[in-house]
Amino acid sequence: MSNTADLVSFYNRDFRLTHYATSLKDMYGGVVTSGAAVWEVYPSFLDSKCRDEFLRVFQGGSAARIELPRSTGDAPLSVFVFGTSNGVGIIESREHVGRSAAEEQERETLLHQATHDVLTGLQNRRRFGERLQQALAIGEPRPKAALLQIDLDDFKAVNDTLGHGAGDTLLQLAAGRIRGALGGGESAYRYAGDEFAVIQLGKEQPAAAERLAGSLVDAFKEPFVINDIPVFVGSSIGIAFAPEHGTDGEQLMKAADIALYAAKTDGRGCARTFNRAMLLLLEQRENLRRSLRTALERGELYLEYQPFIQPPSSVIGFEALLRWRHPEIGVIPPGVFIPIAEADGLMDEIGRWVLEEACRQALTWPSSLTVAVNLSPAQFLSGSLTDTIAQIIDAVGIRADRLELEITEKILLEKTIDNIDTLNTLNVLGIRISLDDFGTYYSSLSYLKNFPFDTLKIDQYFIADLESDLKSQTIVRSIINLAHGLGISVTAEGVETSAQARWLIKENCDCLQGNFLGRPMGIEAIGDFIKRRPLRVGRAMEQTNGAD
Repeated sequence: MSNTADLVSFYNRDFRLTHYATSLKDMYGGVVTSGAAVWEVYPSFLDSKCRDEFLRVFQGGSAARIELPRSTGDAPLSVFVFGTSNGVGIIESREHVGRSAAEEQERETLLHQATHDVLTGLQNRRRFGERLQQALAIGEPRPKAALLQIDLDDFKAVNDTLGHGAGDTLLQLAAGRIRGALGGGESAYRYAGDEFAVIQLGKEQPAAAERLAGSLVDAFKEPFVINDIPVFVGSSIGIAFAPEHGTDGEQLMKAADIALYAAKTDGRGCARTFNRAMLLLLEQRENLRRSLRTALERGELYLEYQPFIQPPSSVIGFEALLRWRHPEIGVIPPGVFIPIAEADGLMDEIGRWVLEEACRQALTWPSSLTVAVNLSPAQFLSGSLTDTIAQIIDAVGIRADRLELEITEKILLEKTIDNIDTLNTLNVLGIRISLDDFGTYYSSLSYLKNFPFDTLKIDQYFIADLESDLKSQTIVRSIINLAHGLGISVTAEGVETSAQARWLIKENCDCLQGNFLGRPMGIEAIGDFIKRRPLRVGRAMEQTNGAD
């Protein structure tokens, strides 16, 4: 500090002088001593206007130039106040210091660039870390600090479809909306990518943070207009408070991040405040993730089979359903562990095992029965699916026409030409293809035209209220007629009652599947099920004929 001509001084969180330039001591004399209060060095900060602006910066606000009151005839005086990791710094500017206005402006510009994000103009990650540490060190009796982590929903889709230029514009517009929602004691930062943060000080919590979070969520409900295109991007927010959720920056950020994950999980476009239950759920998920990585080699994964019934009562095949029996927790639903496997890139390996195991077990059934296996998006889009299936068929020795692969409409949206090539190759191999959950996503009729699927599976969403809902009846009837017109077989899944079965049989649905006809069963129960045959469908068919 003795080698600089700048009139620089630094003050701690108690507003006491800790470091100063020799030039400042030369300027003010004995008042400039370690431990002096900021208002002793700069009495103008006792003026309400100057004090409020100073406190705004001190409490986490952006750096500011403050014009100090002066007596007539005195040289113009202003100070540049900026936050530090443990307080504030002040750079005094006087006309007679010997630096030109251009040099002053250049120095301030460099300081601003070091602490602000170039794209959005918000304070950057470096400044965020400093301000967060400063906020956590304030302590009682001041109101507790709040951290809001903000993530833009569906930002990647904008980058992918409209380009990175549009993505940059969106980030700038988003930063503007965040700024517009802020009040006193609230400062915003661009943390990384499409992640933002707000530090809130001097407020009564949790009400103030929840109010701000609500304002931010509402601010993102209106579309952004980019190149005359309306773009809808929401915001998900995680809230954490100091000191109860964390006494240092890392702890508080982790808590806010966990709350943000909960907001994403709960449907996005909302705010969630951290609680210990969230941490417990996350820890349980991480434990499952670690266990799932070794579940296959430990023999914890197994298959159950649900039958396909062709009216009046013929068993024509089974669908293989993946299960996980955890040694401590018990049976874990596939809806819980399959998303984890997909997110961790495990479904390609697990999917290959399911295919091979289902084909091997199907060899123990009558040769007329088929086995259906669901394909995950990771498997279908891997680029090696056709080679893998051909290898499995050759290794196991099962006829290709006994294997049916079920894919969802959502998979087909991921790519176009490659999808058609993969489907055509599987068709050449003689494998049956079923379009699963038809009607619940985008129902792309172009795929029905360009590729001859063997089967359409009507999602259980339309079957559940089939007995009473005329709209569901119209949709299901239309799908059956459409498929038959294209030479495609129809399977209704989720058949739970005799009335549903009767209605579907009357409308010439080719195949039924559901708990009413046969619940998922282990491989050891299939032989007995085939021998007994499902009498329920036969009875439903008889009732249908009797009604006619």
